[in-house]
Parts: sequence; C-alpha cells; structure tokens
Amino acid sequence: MAHVSGSPILVPFIPRSSTTTESNKTGSWRFLQPRYDEKTAPCSAACPAGEDIARVEMLVAQGLFKEAWETILQENPFPGVCGRVCYHPCEGVCNRGAFDEPIAIHTLERFVADTAMRYGLQPERTRPAPKSERVAVVGAGPSGLAAAYFLARLGYGCEVFEARSEPGGLLRWGIPPYRLPVSVLSWELDHLRALEVEIRCNHKITEDFLHTLKDRYAAVFLGCGHYKNTGLGIPGEDLPGVEEGLPFLEKIRAGEVPSLSGTVAVIGGGNTAVDVSRCAVRLGAKVVMVYRRRRQDMPAFSHEIQMALDEGVELMDLFAPQAISFHAEGFLLTLQKMEVVSEEAGRAQVRPVPGQTMAITVQKIFKALGNTAEEPWLEPPGEAASGILRLANTVVARRENGLVVAYGGDLAAQSKSVAHAIGSGKEAAIALDLYFRKGWEAISEGVARCRVGPGPSLSMEVYMGGERCRRNPHVVAFQEINTDYFLYGPRIVQPRLLVEERLQGFSEIDLKVSAALAIREAERCFNCGVCNQCDNCRLYCPDLAVCRDASAQGRHINLDYCKGCGVCVVECPRNAMSLLETETGGRP
Repeated sequence: MAHVSGSPILVPFIPRSSTTTESNKTGSWRFLQPRYDEKTAPCSAACPAGEDIARVEMLVAQGLFKEAWETILQENPFPGVCGRVCYHPCEGVCNRGAFDEPIAIHTLERFVADTAMRYGLQPERTRPAPKSERVAVVGAGPSGLAAAYFLARLGYGCEVFEARSEPGGLLRWGIPPYRLPVSVLSWELDHLRALEVEIRCNHKITEDFLHTLKDRYAAVFLGCGHYKNTGLGIPGEDLPGVEEGLPFLEKIRAGEVPSLSGTVAVIGGGNTAVDVSRCAVRLGAKVVMVYRRRRQDMPAFSHEIQMALDEGVELMDLFAPQAISFHAEGFLLTLQKMEVVSEEAGRAQVRPVPGQTMAITVQKIFKALGNTAEEPWLEPPGEAASGILRLANTVVARRENGLVVAYGGDLAAQSKSVAHAIGSGKEAAIALDLYFRKGWEAISEGVARCRVGPGPSLSMEVYMGGERCRRNPHVVAFQEINTDYFLYGPRIVQPRLLVEERLQGFSEIDLKVSAALAIREAERCFNCGVCNQCDNCRLYCPDLAVCRDASAQGRHINLDYCKGCGVCVVECPRNAMSLLETETGGRP
C-alpha cells in the first residue's frame, strides 16, 4: 500500500517471472504473424522520376545529407535541376497534407543537391562489368542524358550526339537563369561525364546517319525533344518583328540582352510563354500574355503563373489572336473574345463569341504556342506499324535493318516535363537492357517488375536488385498512418527575392535554406511505409520477441516467442509492418 497526501492507493500486484521462459516457447499460440513489410509512399508513386522520397526525407532528418543525395541519384541524375524546375506532383499527394501541410519536397531535394555541390561531394559508384553492346543517344536534353546515365550504370558504353554547342537541351537553352543557373546544370553534367559518357556537341544527326549506325551500335535512343515552333495560323504572323519564344530564351541563356521597350504581347499559356513574359518584364517591357482559354486551363505551372502576375505581367485569358498587322506604333493585334462551351478532363472547350473582337497596339509579339519535332522521321511510328512496343513514356521499335530505336522524352512521353523526360530515359535504358539480355518478349514483363507502386514510374534500384527491393507496391494511405506519434507543424516557407529585387536582373529567385530548416522540415515527414529505426516495435513488444540484428532491416521477430498480438504493427507510426494470418494453424 502506498500513500500520497495521506490517502492510501492500492498498487496492483503484477506477476513477474524470476526464471527463464526459454522452455515455454509461447510462439506456438500464434495464429497471426507480424512481419516487416516496407511499402510505397504516395509521393514516390507520383514522382515521374520514381525517386524514393520517403527514404530521402528520413535521411535528411537524420542529418545524412550525402546518403540522401546518393539515394536520389539512384533514380534521378539531376536533383539540383529538379529541385528547381520540377512541378513536384509528389507534394499534391503527400499524406502529410491531410494532417496539416504537405512536405516541401522540392525544397529538400534542392537543399540536398546544393549541399553536395557546395562541399564537392562525390557519390559512391559501383559499375557492373562492361557490356559488349554500345548505344547511341541522339539529343543531350534531359531524356537523352538520363538514358545515357542509366545505360552507363548498367555497364553500356554510350555516345551522346547533340546538335547545339552545349549539352542540356531545354535545361540549357529554354529555362531562364532566374529559375535554373547554368552552374547547377554544369555540376550535374560533370557527374554524368564521370561515368565515361561521351557527349559530342555540334553534331547534328540526319535520317541517313541512322542507317549507318547498325555497324557501330546495337541500339539508338532518340530524345531530340520538340523544338519546331507551332504557328498561329492567322494573317500577319510572319511579319518582321513577330518572333518565336524559344529563340528569345536561347539568346538570354547565351548571355545576350535583347532590347525591349513599350508593350510586348506573348501568345500562349505554357511554361515557355510564362518564361518569355517574365524575361521580357526584366528587360523593361510591359507584358500582356494572351491565352485562348481560362487561367486554370493554362498548361504552365500554377506557381510560375502566379509569380509572373506578381512581377507585373498582365493576363488576358479567353482571348484568341485573330490577325496581326503593322501599325504606326508597332503592331495591331486583333483579338477574338472566346467563351467556355464545356469542360472535358478539367480543361475548358471554347468557341468565339460572335461580333466581339478588340485590338491592342503592341511594339513586339512573341509566339509561344508549343512545339513539335523538327523532322517527321524523329516521330515514333504510328499505331499500325509492326515491331513496335509502347511503354508508359517510351516507344521501342525494331527497324528493318535490325537496329533497335527507342523514342523518348517529348517524342513519346504523354506529359511534357523535365521529370517525365528523366523517367522516359530511365524506362528506355531498362527496356534496352532487357532486350539485350533476354530478348524482345521480356521487355514488358521486366519493366512491370520494377514499377514504383502501381506505376508508371520505375525504380532503377529495384531493377538492379538494390536494398530497396524489399518495398512492395502497396501505396500507403493516410488512414494507415498512426498520427498519434506526430505533432502539428508548419511547412517551411521557401525564401525568395522580393519582387523589386527580381526585376533588376536574372538572379535566381528561390534562395537556399539552412541545414537546420531542412532537417526540421524533413522531420515533419511521415516516412510512409519506411522503417526509420524508431524501435517502437521492440519497445512495445510484451514478449521481447523483437530482436536487433545486423541485417538491412536492423531487426527481426523471434517467432518462438511472438504470440501474434499485433501490438508492434499497431504502434508502427508509418505502416512499415503488416500482420498476416499464419499458414500453419498457429504453429511457429
């Protein structure tokens, strides 16, 4: 009997054994069996590059920045690039968003890459024995460079042929420096070259050249992108002074500073149109962006649109260009008012409003409507062609001369983004490796085996038999997280230059975050489906059946004593365990 403030309190009698229970193997009572069962986080399933995001955040939270960087490099050779320009669909499905706010995944990815660049880190590389086959890669954009990177990691010799003077494609020539400094791209290209990938610039490939490749290469990857501009189809669009958007961006990336003044009209609603508009504002112009549908229908990234508006760009949505003509002060741009007829797949279908037109006077016009392949032969074969295999973001074709051609990037991917292009290059590398080693019929099944969750993203680490092969494709839902172990916390705010500072030049807008802030943000992550060694399973086990060991998992369950109560599974905060019915009628 104990006393507190003079009042007696009865302490319950707890039976304890003073002898060993080794002879009483209570595991024979079990009809349910817990097991360590790491699963797929929704962010990883949504990542076009298939990054193991939950594991990356776990490593950042532990201060293991180099290990986090190397984990990204397993699936993506350009974390510094993607941490800046990816539209991060991973954050839209983050389970933390149902609790308070999604994890700032893109900020953490950029932090990890910047840390590696700041300290000159070098990744640990293990390359398999060199393969006899060689692969030609046409186009040094994100898809071609990714294909070369993953092929090199699989042991294949690669040569990359690039028509322009520097590699990078859209990353080098189409994204303004305030979004992607060239130093970041150069740093990550150096790591690609360290894999002995040879990049031949100023080397434009023709269709005739493809016919000669069979003697030197076992396969070709075509990742030339879409660089041919789409026309407006209106009178006056070819007048002098009406320019294309991409060449304008190329001039800026080359260090030129075109002179702009007065009002500039930018026609289009994609990322190129937004980038052209924001660059024109920095060069002193008043910019009007004209788009035929609504703002919410624009294919440009929503946060980029908002920053353009913050910087003074005026958006005229539901207006379509009708004609361009010379004017005493520049150009007269005639616009047709549009109206929404219906919505299909979330995007408005519009039609002209009869009799409603207006004209605006501008000093310059940029067209940024989208692009297509520069040559028809670069496009993948049609649906009716034989010897064609269509994957999620790649088309693989067998030509009559026996050469295998993989089409990737913008030529084959359904979504046009840097992350999708990287995923396409990875998919092509896996498909070609399967073809070389096991034959054409093995490609589809082999690709399916390394999907992240339900796909279509793929994991190179899973394909190569890495540690994370123990992941299963089940995508963890918010309801499967034990939120009792997490505290509410605000999402990190991305530091940025003030609007007034942005408009003074092309300096990078998004600023770096400190290690302390990065760790704090990573600690908010649920690490869905990933064991982070919290040891809840061992601490809560009433039978002391959870034992630590030196395996990759770090622990195992002693089934001689586990009664299958399931406490360990329930108390796992991040659903990295499962409780299954035994197949032996209760016997261990």
